[in-house]
Amino acid sequence: MPKEIRVNAFAMPSPVHHSPGLWRHPADRSLDYTRLDYWTELAQILEQGKFDALFLADSMASNDVFGGSYHAALQVGAQVPKLDPIVSIAAMARVTEHLGFGVTSNALYEPPFPFARRMSTLDHLTRGRIGWNIVTGHATSGARAVGQAGLTPHDDRYDIADEYLDAVYALWEGSWDDDAVRGDRDGRVFADPSKVRRITHRGRHFHVDAIHLAEPSPQRTPVLFQAGASSRGRAFAARHAECIFVSGPSPAVIAPVVADTRRRAAEQGRDPAAILFFSMATAIVGETEAEAREKLEDYRRYINPQAALILFSGWTGIDFSTWDLDAPIRFDDRSQGLVSALEAFSVADPGRVWTVRELAEHNAIGGRGPVFVGSAAQVADQIEAWVAATDVDGLNLSYAVTPGGFADFGAFVVPELQRRGRYKADYAPGTLREKFFGASRLPASHPAAGHRPDSRAASSLARAG
Repeated sequence: MPKEIRVNAFAMPSPVHHSPGLWRHPADRSLDYTRLDYWTELAQILEQGKFDALFLADSMASNDVFGGSYHAALQVGAQVPKLDPIVSIAAMARVTEHLGFGVTSNALYEPPFPFARRMSTLDHLTRGRIGWNIVTGHATSGARAVGQAGLTPHDDRYDIADEYLDAVYALWEGSWDDDAVRGDRDGRVFADPSKVRRITHRGRHFHVDAIHLAEPSPQRTPVLFQAGASSRGRAFAARHAECIFVSGPSPAVIAPVVADTRRRAAEQGRDPAAILFFSMATAIVGETEAEAREKLEDYRRYINPQAALILFSGWTGIDFSTWDLDAPIRFDDRSQGLVSALEAFSVADPGRVWTVRELAEHNAIGGRGPVFVGSAAQVADQIEAWVAATDVDGLNLSYAVTPGGFADFGAFVVPELQRRGRYKADYAPGTLREKFFGASRLPASHPAAGHRPDSRAASSLARAG
């Protein structure tokens, strides 16, 4: 039986996410990114369309690679400025019942203790609908912004993140027993102190010595997303991630990453089929193919290929302002930037040599993934073919214009996929993890489970007092 296709909406609180130039389109509301009502209305549109989650991107980078300055990025709004994506989630949860929220946060830029509390808070306030997209940074400007001398080498960033995850797992899973909270009004006992433990983590990069300040939330550990497609990123994802975000222009780029990461997960003792892969894509859909093509041509009048190069420069650390537009893109085994972004347009597909001009034009609408165009049936055909060719489980859906692109997908494509038996008829009950996997807690094979009080791996836990 064909697997259910999952879809997250992909957005960023910034004038530009992945369609630079389209903020000028009269149907686009990207410039409302500073308004809370934009985000609450978007959340309601997504839930009406039965999207699984809103996946919120973020970074600390000021996009200062192109031309050696942030001026070019700021002039076109290329992911500068951008707001903290976490802040609006509680409001969006208030106006929805089922929509999940995947928020991006860097494991190298904040101590584990306050971050763990913030995520537990969101897990409580969303009633268990929160996920964390784990990133490790890709830009020197982001590292400088948080007081670091420079960007940590690529593979070393994942080593640090491994330790960070161990620390937050201990806080989320090991500090409070499930039955620690009694709420006994008559006995005047809120919580049993004997069932709450101090977490003592003393590692190379992080120290924690405290109880977790939040009582157990519905999921304890949020649903774990990760987007690293480099070799080291895949190893990290195979150990930790429940959902993996991949991006690339063709199945030849995506399929090997998915297969290799599933293989690595199996080697870690995890069920590779239980990991969900989401691929970046954009859908432009109309009542007919002709209407969809008209939309695409309309959108093309607003694209800004140079702004696409500004974004790509920021992601890769390569200043494309100095390159000839017809020069081929080569991979030079970089230790800085998003290695997977550069690989996707160079060595990942040996059968395709991309020029700078082709990259700029491809990335001008929707980002690094494919653009599916046509009627509802045609777009559904393209999605099914993409899923079959890549073994992904669904899409992180980007947009040309927002929120109209998401609304169109929910109104046209979702009913067609439902008719084919490829999309949920309604949301499953429970937390985001239960909706995705049928269980609220991580399985025993996941490293987080090793920090539970009943685990033999809980040797780092010490009883309070």
